[in-house]
Amino acid sequence: MSFSSSPVVSLRDVAVYQDVNTVLSNVSFDIDKGDFVYLVGRTGSGKSSLLKTLYADLPLLSGVAAVADFKLNKLPRKQVPYLRRKVGIIFQDFQLLFDRTVAENLSFVLRATGWQDKSRIKQRISEVLMRVGLDAAASKMPHQLSGGEQQRIVIARALLNEPVILFADEPTGNLDPIVADGIMQLFMEINRSGTAVLMATHNYEIIHRYPKRVLKCEHGKVLDSQVEEFGLVTGF
Repeated sequence: MSFSSSPVVSLRDVAVYQDVNTVLSNVSFDIDKGDFVYLVGRTGSGKSSLLKTLYADLPLLSGVAAVADFKLNKLPRKQVPYLRRKVGIIFQDFQLLFDRTVAENLSFVLRATGWQDKSRIKQRISEVLMRVGLDAAASKMPHQLSGGEQQRIVIARALLNEPVILFADEPTGNLDPIVADGIMQLFMEINRSGTAVLMATHNYEIIHRYPKRVLKCEHGKVLDSQVEEFGLVTGF
C-alpha cells in the first residue's frame, strides 16, 4: 500500500499518558501525505506527549494508531528504529553532538540507520545541507554556528532518510523572529515538496503568517480546525 492511498498518521480513540496520568483522551485525527498541521495548546496540555507517542517514545496503551504504516499499538521495541527511519524528529534544543563536526553528526545518524557506503553517505550529507542552505557548513563544529544555523542542521538531520512526515517540537521557540521566519520558510518549502509536517508551537504570529490546519490540545481533548472553529490567541 502506498503512502498516497493511506494517511501518514491515523489515530482513533487514542489516550495519551504522562507518567501514569491521562493528559489526552479520545484523540482521533488523520494527517495525509503532504499535509501541514500545527499543534497548539497551553504548557502541560499534552502536545509533547502526543508527539512522543507518535514517534514511539511513549507507548500507546489505549486506542488505535498508525504512523507511516506502522501500527503503534502492536509495535515491538525492536521495530521502533524502523519507524524512526520513516519519520523526522526536530527538537527545540537541537540535541546535536557538540564534540564532532556537522558532517560527523549527520554521518552518525546515517550509519545508525543502516547506511554503509561511504560515498553514498557523503553525497546524502551534501544533499541535505544544500537543501537547508548550509552546504558550506559540513566541516564546522556546532558551536561555530548560530542558533538559526544549528536549527537548520537539525532539520537537515531529520531529512536524511527522506521521511514521510516531520514531527517538530517548538522548532522556532529559541529563535528571534527574523531567524524563525527563515526556518518557517524552509519548513514550507519542505512541505511543498511532499513531506507532511506536524509542528508544535506557541507562536501564534507564525500561524497567522503561515495559516494551516490547527490541532489544539485543550481540557484533555484535541480539537481540529478542519472540524470546528476555535480561538487561537487565547489558547497559549
